[in-house]
Amino acid sequence: MCAKSFNIVSKRMWNVHYKNDIRYSLQMCQWLLQSIGVWPLVYEGASKLEQILSVILMTTCFSILFFVIVPSSHHIFYVEKDLDTKVKLFGPICFCISSTIKYCYLSLKGGAFKQCIEHMKRDWQVVQDPSHRTIMLKYVTISRKLITVCVAFLYTGGMSYHTVMQFLSKGRSKSNYTLKPLTYPGCDWFLDEQSSPTYEIVFLIHCITAMIMHTVTTAGYSMAAIFVTHICGQIQIQITKLQKLVEMKKREDDSSELLAVIVHDHVEILRFSENVEGALRVICLTEIIESTCVMCLLEYYCLMEWENSDAIAISTYLLLLLSFTFNVFIFCYIGEVLSEQCSQIGTIAYEIEWYHLSAKEAHDLILLILISQYPPKLTAGKIITLSLRTFGSVLKTSVVYLNLLRTVTQW
Repeated sequence: MCAKSFNIVSKRMWNVHYKNDIRYSLQMCQWLLQSIGVWPLVYEGASKLEQILSVILMTTCFSILFFVIVPSSHHIFYVEKDLDTKVKLFGPICFCISSTIKYCYLSLKGGAFKQCIEHMKRDWQVVQDPSHRTIMLKYVTISRKLITVCVAFLYTGGMSYHTVMQFLSKGRSKSNYTLKPLTYPGCDWFLDEQSSPTYEIVFLIHCITAMIMHTVTTAGYSMAAIFVTHICGQIQIQITKLQKLVEMKKREDDSSELLAVIVHDHVEILRFSENVEGALRVICLTEIIESTCVMCLLEYYCLMEWENSDAIAISTYLLLLLSFTFNVFIFCYIGEVLSEQCSQIGTIAYEIEWYHLSAKEAHDLILLILISQYPPKLTAGKIITLSLRTFGSVLKTSVVYLNLLRTVTQW
């Protein structure tokens, strides 16, 4: 059956719109990855000029990130003595370090993502039924909406923290500040950061750092959303083929070739799911650890600013908390949808009118039902399975860490 199915697939007509379709499905991910120089590493066919610009852009981005991380870490651990101030600075640095880790992984493991994108391109090439193409475009639209919401939340909260809050926070207005505000301290040991134009340059670098961090984070979300929604679209196509299988049998048409295609395509979906999980597991693990720690710190910051009655700071921290909560929810929801959709194949294979099929064809459906009992899962480093239960665990863990943090800071 497998050899026959390969012959069937090789004879399929190409989708004449596949170039526009793949461009539409990867467009938002391409914008994000191009802005940090990673796109030529994950997409086949980049020109020499694009590769050179990618190296220059990535070198610049890493230099900016380390310009913030190194002096700020030194300031937190060796210069700053006040515990509350240390805790308040630790959250932004923690996010900066985790974003740098994800950026390094995207740069080093571009081949894994390239393999997934090439698989997507093949799927778009061979789809020929207009209804199947409509299903795939529907799930592309869902992924684009998820990415848009993630970008809106993260950029709004993050840039508000780096700009608006630094100048309008009530804590600064009450303390008669003569120093110009900066998000990340620590550059004063080698720069006169309060003089012009040094201050303006450092402030601009901090804002660019924020944009790089948020772009790296949303790039990880975008690839997870695009890959998993693509799998969901392929699963729905297989479900429509299973339903068509019985209809063909009722019309006394030969359904053996269609069944061969269904089995072959289901194997391809499972293989693609495995590649996606392998490409995303480190990003997911970093995201779960980062979100748990940062959400705990943001909850603590909200309580601190509530005592100070600082509405600007509270609003900014709540917006950031909402964005991190939503983003980790999206990761866990995507993992839940992946497992649910892949297990749905077995349910549909049983619910169709399989008793109208021949005994051999009905027996072949057992393979689909058995395999669907062990659906692929999206994991965080092969340690944590991403699901809605995991999301609940992240929320509870952040609250537990919050209580521990409050206990430590009150000593």
